Amino acid sequence: MRVIVVGGGIIGTSAAYYLSKLGIDVFLIEGKDIASGTSSACDQAIMLQSKRPGPALDLAIASAKLYSRLEEELGEDLEYNNGGGMIVIETMQELEEMKSFVERQRNAGMDVQILSGDEARERQPGLSEHIIGATWYEQDADVNPMLVCFAMAKAAKRNGAKIRTNTEVTGLIMEKGKIIGVELSGEKLYADSVLLAAGVWTPFILKRVGIHVPIIPRKGQILVSERMEPLFPCNILSASYIANKMNPKKNNSEQPQSAGLSLGQTRSGTLLIGGSREFAGYDITPNVKLAKDIANVAVRILPVLKNTHIIRTFAGLRPYTPDGLPIIGKTEEAEGLYIAAGHEGDGIALAPITGKIIAELIGGIDPQFDVDAFSPNRFANNMVG
Repeated sequence: MRVIVVGGGIIGTSAAYYLSKLGIDVFLIEGKDIASGTSSACDQAIMLQSKRPGPALDLAIASAKLYSRLEEELGEDLEYNNGGGMIVIETMQELEEMKSFVERQRNAGMDVQILSGDEARERQPGLSEHIIGATWYEQDADVNPMLVCFAMAKAAKRNGAKIRTNTEVTGLIMEKGKIIGVELSGEKLYADSVLLAAGVWTPFILKRVGIHVPIIPRKGQILVSERMEPLFPCNILSASYIANKMNPKKNNSEQPQSAGLSLGQTRSGTLLIGGSREFAGYDITPNVKLAKDIANVAVRILPVLKNTHIIRTFAGLRPYTPDGLPIIGKTEEAEGLYIAAGHEGDGIALAPITGKIIAELIGGIDPQFDVDAFSPNRFANNMVG
């Protein structure tokens, strides 16, 4: 059995790795370089407590279990750090909302704690005195997404996978309702199945065969600081970040949004400070106003950052779907065509389990995970056009 995987980011390389583990002949094609797109323009957080209870959280919990042993399995340093995570609370309204959120998470089996302001400052010195509380989950972690991509690709190659970079897929080959390969510039490659894991570019490829999926780019921006002494042993989000993420009305706004604080410190000492949400097409030019907004939020919550030097800012395109869930599964419109895309800001956290599930679906193995909520066919009324 031969499978072509289109996309060399964290989802595509994960899928290639898990497919290769099943003994499947894999051919991964990437338009630029491995990890050259969204996977190199994001933070490093694997935050379980930021996921909405339900299918998204179930998927994240399963993925976290895979991450916990991934370095040993791949034989590579992924800069994985299981240091916990914190969501800081600034207002009484946020406190009430987070209490309700945490109750649902606890019902899902997560031991999330609610800390007082003083307890939060004891755990994370430097927090502002106006912080009235925080949530804490010790199973939150972080990882270097580029290292994950490289390690997955390397392991897939060890298992026999072929990888071709700087090669653009210009179309899909369909015969009698079945996808039998892909078109490249002046070349055709054939396979039993094709997996599209091309993030925000997935709809462009599908459009060639008249299939539409509602994936659109949403730009997220991150500030990068100078190298600093270790100050932040865990990832820190603000409750306002969660509110923006979970509020469908705000999510559908076309106005640029400073979504609150998302902060983590890399192993090299730099800070990755976000975050924002902005529908701006495929433009990855940093937004100066949003950069200032992000910096102001960071200093408000962590005054210790006031004199920190920002050395650069960058933006990446997150593949957004209307219901906030990724698309993982087989299409009904064309036999042999699979999709693994639409993870928006959860691609890092969900990559291992996404790769494992889609590999098992393609390989005819029951993934023993309810994937109906992620089916491409949930958008059936919009799929063909």
